[in-house]
Order: sequence, then structure tokens, then C-alpha cells
Amino acid sequence: CAALPEHLIEAELFGYRPGAFTGARRDGSPGRIREAQGGTLFLDEIGDMPLGLQSRLLRVLQEHTVRRVGAVSEIPIDVRIIAATNRDLEYMMQTNCFRSDLYYRLNVIPLNLPALREHPEDIEILAKHLMKVAAQHINPDIETINVQALQKLRHYDFPGNVRELGNIIERAVNIATTNEIMPDD
Repeated sequence: CAALPEHLIEAELFGYRPGAFTGARRDGSPGRIREAQGGTLFLDEIGDMPLGLQSRLLRVLQEHTVRRVGAVSEIPIDVRIIAATNRDLEYMMQTNCFRSDLYYRLNVIPLNLPALREHPEDIEILAKHLMKVAAQHINPDIETINVQALQKLRHYDFPGNVRELGNIIERAVNIATTNEIMPDD
């Protein structure tokens, strides 16, 4: 939800009819919601969705229908929505930056994940997994992470959470000169 400008998010999520706007594909687009028909759609960074689109998404969730950009008819849908954010949606509701009705519609089964710094015992297993994944794509010679390197990771605060850990590991895999990620890497 944060990666695209507002006018593109609308067309991406809800789809559009042929010729609905300049640059639209000749055959239109069903939109991500309809493409997820019978399945699940993951909306990352829902807290960054503009207010106008929040009301459209709320309508989709309430009515179980979607209307493409430029269309007049509603299309029935059967889609489960999973939304994630790193923003404080309760505070955003208080400051009128996030719709409370959408919040309560989405907040069926909340999963509040603590920051990585709050569970440093997970750093080693995450780092080793991320290293294996990165090594497959970047440097298959990397086999392990040095004990001192793991210790250095355990003592870091990780303001960027797991994404930051992933970037640190990817950088280390890129610059490692042996088959082991060292503290300087």
C-alpha cells in the first residue's frame, strides 16, 4: 500500500475498465482483489493507504463486491484480506489518519509481533536462515556465520527489525571473503 501512488493503488486493487484513464490497458484489468478470488489477499503497510481508498476498501469488505475504476456495476467477490502495518493504527484513528470502521473490520484476529530487539533469542536462527537464502542467490560458498559475528548481531538494536537483519546478512554474504561470515563483514 505504500509502494504505489494513490491513483495507481486504486487501479491496482480494484481494477479498471478498458479506457478508464489515459494509459490504461486496452483490455482493462480485473485488479488484485478479483485476482485473489477464492483466496487471500495480503495488504502490506495498510497504515499508508490514503483515506479515500480506505473507504473503498471498507465497502468491499462490507458488501463483498468490488467496482472497477470506470465501471458502474459491482462484481461479487469472495476474498480473505490479511493486512499488516508497522504503524500505530489506534493513534492514527485518534488523529483521523485511519478510518476506525476499517480498523475494526480488519481487526478480527490481530497478531501483534514484538520488535526484533524484544526477542534477541530469535536473531541467531533468523540470521542463519537468511544467510542460507542469500547464499543460494549470491555466494553459494558461504556456509556459516562466525560465533563472534552472531554475538555482534545479538547486541545490535535493529531499528529496522527483520528487514534490517536481512539487509545486513545480504551485505555480509556479498562481501565475505571466506566461507564464513565474519564480524567485520
